[in-house]
This record gives sequence, C-alpha cells and structure tokens, in this order.
Amino acid sequence: MFGSRSDLAVDYVRFLADAGLERGLMGPRERPRLWDRHVLNSAAAAPHMGHGEKVVDIGSGAGLPGIPLALARPDLEVILVEPLLRRVTFLKEVIGELGIDVRVVRGRAEEKSVIAAAGEADIVTSRAVAPLAKLAGWSAPLLKPGGRMVALKGVSAAEEVERDGAVLSELGFEGVHVDVVAAPDAEETRLVIATMQTRMARRGSHRRGPGARRR
Repeated sequence: MFGSRSDLAVDYVRFLADAGLERGLMGPRERPRLWDRHVLNSAAAAPHMGHGEKVVDIGSGAGLPGIPLALARPDLEVILVEPLLRRVTFLKEVIGELGIDVRVVRGRAEEKSVIAAAGEADIVTSRAVAPLAKLAGWSAPLLKPGGRMVALKGVSAAEEVERDGAVLSELGFEGVHVDVVAAPDAEETRLVIATMQTRMARRGSHRRGPGARRR
C-alpha cells in the first residue's frame, strides 16, 4: 500500500498508538485495530484519486484518511481541515516528524476562511464525520466544478445515499454511488462518491418557471 513510504506508515501508527491515545484522539480499544480498521482502509481510497489532485480532508481528527492517503500517494496535494486546537497541534507534530508535504488548516469546513484557504479542491474526503446530507453540505463549497466528494462510510452507506439523495442533488451533486474497496488484511471501506456539476450543467438544469418566455 505504501511502497517506499512503508516505514513512515509504521511511524504514523506508532504516533496513533502513543500520543494519539494519550491525547484522546483514539480510543484505547482501537490500539490493536489501528492498521486494519483505520490506516489501511483509509489508504484503500487512493486508487479513486487522480495524479496530482488536490485533496481536502475535512474533520481530519488524528489525520484519517488524509495522512494515509498522503503516504500512499505522495503526488497528491493534501490539506487537513480540523477545528480543534489540540488535534491541529497533533497533526502538525506528526507531519513534522514524518517529513511529509501536507498542510493543516484550522477551522470548520463551512467557514469562509477555510473555503478561501482550501477551496477549489478536486476531492473532498472525510471519515466518520457526519451524516451524508450534512457532510455534502460542508463538502460542496470546497469543491471546484467537476470535483468529487469521496466520503468513507460504514455499512449503512447505501442507506444514507437513498435517504439523502435528494439533498445531494439540490446541492449540485450528480452520479452518486457507493464503491466498496479493501486493502489486504484490512476491513472493507465503503466510499460514497458524488461529482459536483460543472457550472454549465447546473445552469442548464434549472427548469423554466410557469411564466418563462421561450425564444
């Protein structure tokens, strides 16, 4: 999964197992499952990302899935968005120790300052952050036209798509679907993938009102 950066992935897991647990970023029960449940299944989303794309991880927490993606795909431009100072401090320490080119932006995804700093993304990703409708509302302003939301979800992914599909459509998403991916020796990950319409497509999708004049 990580090629020549496998040693860095091992170091990252050590950070999660030590400082991550000490600072409450990971629960104590997660220690034996850090690889298969958290790190490897985050990196399993990497094949869905194009070369050199700008990837924004919202609600990054301990760096999942952003840091595993950056380790697996050094060609990506990865930005971690996180509002809590203690988590931001942890993320900056990990990035500094690993020596990887990842940026951290403190704030909430919907804030104007965050949109200014991390917007026009090719991909907005997240893991265990919020229900799909709310997550899509946070992701949409950060995406450029034609960009994609790639949300890591659990077994209820298909149910969330069915429940919140109308909301995603109103926000400008199309082609919403679920892909199941898995890294070797890791739990399956369900990716909810949705593409933000281009400006031309959105303009053409508006229906004419009852009083609209035809040319």
